[in-house]
Amino acid sequence: MARVAAVVVTFNRLDKLKTVIASIEAQSHAPSSLVIVDNASTDGTGDYLASLESSLDLEIVSLPTNSGGAGGFSAGMRRGYELGADFVWIMDDDGYPEPDALEKLIAGFDAAASELGEQMPFACSVVKYIDGTICEMNNPVPTWDWGRLLAIGQNSVMVTSCSFVSVLIPRWAIERYGLPYKEYFIWFDDSEYTLRLSKECAGVQVLDSVTVHDMGVNQGVNFGMIDDKNAWKFAYGIRNQASYRRHHQSLPHFFMFAAQVVVGMRRGRVKRRLQKQMIKKLWEGFRFDPQVDRVV
Repeated sequence: MARVAAVVVTFNRLDKLKTVIASIEAQSHAPSSLVIVDNASTDGTGDYLASLESSLDLEIVSLPTNSGGAGGFSAGMRRGYELGADFVWIMDDDGYPEPDALEKLIAGFDAAASELGEQMPFACSVVKYIDGTICEMNNPVPTWDWGRLLAIGQNSVMVTSCSFVSVLIPRWAIERYGLPYKEYFIWFDDSEYTLRLSKECAGVQVLDSVTVHDMGVNQGVNFGMIDDKNAWKFAYGIRNQASYRRHHQSLPHFFMFAAQVVVGMRRGRVKRRLQKQMIKKLWEGFRFDPQVDRVV
């Protein structure tokens, strides 16, 4: 039986974290360990985790400062790897996997790998909002031949990237491709990492493995939505994606992305002060080029 380290990254969402833990403990295929990364929470999460008892082998990673989702997933995946797991299964602290989500992910992964080859790098779940509709922010990007496995009777579609909401990653992929860029802090760390993994072979979304994302509002994002409240997060996203376009694709890709940001902000009538802030982040991304952190 595959040994799976379930990795959860949390920051100041203790009530939701408790639901995530219960969802993982209820899995029909029990993980071999549960790694919880506390990003220096200030809402009592640390005290709760210090006294937590679990039916699973529990590992608490307490980071001294908030390193964002990217830093948390990097630390948690490293710990899962150190524990000797065959797979890490990663998720945020507001994603509730259904009881058979992991069992279905493993079955889907194995079936896809038998067809695509052992280089098949990840499997992710279908992500639903709390009302049962599809979660608009968490749809993977399909390949041109996304239905290839469906055509032969499997229950997965082929994808190039996905968000870190119930993703199963094999040990060999971490050894070969390293960890997510912790320097990204937040936003696009998941897309970059799964794009990195799927360069040689697509990953899959397993259609009968489901997780529920208990996010605030179920809507996608665009650059016309930037305001004073969310500008800090868009700033990371623009810097990180600009870095990816420049350093992992090409200069034309960078300029096309820059144009997309500028046009999007103008169409959305984003405040000029915020537009200038985001354009600075574009140029920061032009120079920003973190290096892969490896486990071996």
